[in-house]
Formats: sequence, structure tokens, C-alpha cells
Amino acid sequence: MMFREMRRKRQALTEAECVGILKRNTAGTLAVSGDDGYPYAVPLSYVYDGGVLYFHCAKSGHKLDAINNNDKVSFCVIDQDHVVPEEYTTYFRSVIIFGRASVINQDDEIRDEIEKLAIKYHPDDNKENRDFFINKEYAALCMVKIEIEHMTGKEAIELVKQRI
Repeated sequence: MMFREMRRKRQALTEAECVGILKRNTAGTLAVSGDDGYPYAVPLSYVYDGGVLYFHCAKSGHKLDAINNNDKVSFCVIDQDHVVPEEYTTYFRSVIIFGRASVINQDDEIRDEIEKLAIKYHPDDNKENRDFFINKEYAALCMVKIEIEHMTGKEAIELVKQRI
């Protein structure tokens, strides 16, 4: 698959900057092909781990139905959205990934990734407490991974100029 090139290349972020945005943020929006061809976009928590994005969800629902029907997804994370009214613009920075989503079926991989997700959102917790909460919800837990095929990041031209 050939993905489109960014039109405003000067505003493109490097891969390292994109990864930094994915690692430091806590929420993004997953977009899938939903019911009757309607797009379905849903905000969710995630963890980025070694070129793959993971999230958890219930074992049934709109997201999983859509992924099972078409595994091609996109995911967007907004790192900055500073409105500058007097300039009629925003100083933004964001990342969009395109990839293929799939449900994880290997128990050891599920356990590893839910643990990483838990640590991301509560890094100061101890293992005993973290395991208690994971075990409490584990039976109802579904983990999904997105294998990233293409990633772009972009920032406002005003932010680019500030770097120069």
C-alpha cells in the first residue's frame, strides 16, 4: 500500500518526535469502518510498545465488530492544540497512524500488554495492587493491537518557525 505523502512537508515531524508524542500522551481517537459504511471514531486509552499500539476493550461491541469486518484502522493523538485567537489559528502538533488491528489471543501477550498499560497510567502503583485490579477484570478483558504500517506527524508552521 502506498500512503499519501504529506503535502506540507516542512511541517512534518520526525519518526522519533512521533514516537515521543505516542509515548507521552494518554488518549487518542481510533477510527474504524463502522456499521453500514459509516466511519466510527472512538476515544480510548492506549500504550505504545515497540512499534505497536495496544488498547483494551470489552469482548464485544461496535469497535470489535468493525475491526473483525475490516482490520484497517487509523489512530490520532493530539499532542498540542493551543488556540491563538488574535492570529485566527491554532499552534497544533499531532500524530496519525495507519495500521491493521487484531485481537490478541495469546495469554502471555495479553498479560504483558495489559501490565504495560497499567504501568503507563499508574506508574507508582505496586505490583501486588496492579495484579489485583488486572485479575479482577481479566476474564472480561480483550486486548487489541495495531501493527503500524504508516505514521505521520505534523505541527503548525508557527511551531516550525520557532525552532529555526
